[in-house]
Amino acid sequence: MKKFAVIGLGRFGKKLAVALSMSEAEVIAIDIKRDEIDSIRDQVSHAVRLDSTDEQALISQGVDKADVAVVGIGQRRGGFEAAILTVVNLKNMGVKNIYARAINLVSGQVFKAVGATEVVYPEIEAAQRWAYKLIAPQVTDKIDFAPGYSLARISAGDSFHGKTLVELQLRKKFNVNLIAIKRGKFAADEKEGKIINVPMPKTVIYREDILMVAGSDINLAKLPQD
Repeated sequence: MKKFAVIGLGRFGKKLAVALSMSEAEVIAIDIKRDEIDSIRDQVSHAVRLDSTDEQALISQGVDKADVAVVGIGQRRGGFEAAILTVVNLKNMGVKNIYARAINLVSGQVFKAVGATEVVYPEIEAAQRWAYKLIAPQVTDKIDFAPGYSLARISAGDSFHGKTLVELQLRKKFNVNLIAIKRGKFAADEKEGKIINVPMPKTVIYREDILMVAGSDINLAKLPQD
């Protein structure tokens, strides 16, 4: 079981700590405010009120033994300085995986410079996800595997129904690759939920089939929406 330390229990930190705990991970939730600790105490393995700029206080709670530490301290009214010092402390303690929440690219660069392994930009990432969702509603889910490139799940619309891969020409028209198909309820003579791992040129697509496709985000957004 991995051990996580989540430091700073604002909206981001609190939701992350609870989500990790629900996945049966061991979670130490830390904040300097007593009310934040009281609000999460029953939802994580251990919740403690302390000043994370105090390295010895962190060590006393076993944070130096954490597999992953996430610094989600709010960065207004002195919070940015506290977050920087916390990252420095974690680095000095030997924590190998340190994630820091940043509100902009400049603060993210500072966190990287003082020892953060990764920087998380919740507001920026959320805005980008929503922008893409509005532009390409046919893409119901996607996994980024390189900057600007994703593995995405789309639901086949009417324009796909009854056509073979040769007829659709997804690679030629849209420069995307079809990886797999999960049959929907309109598939002829095939059970709903059947997985086709290696789609062939003569494989037929039906309305509401789930298609796993890979390509650039720009090209994925161009796939038909109907």
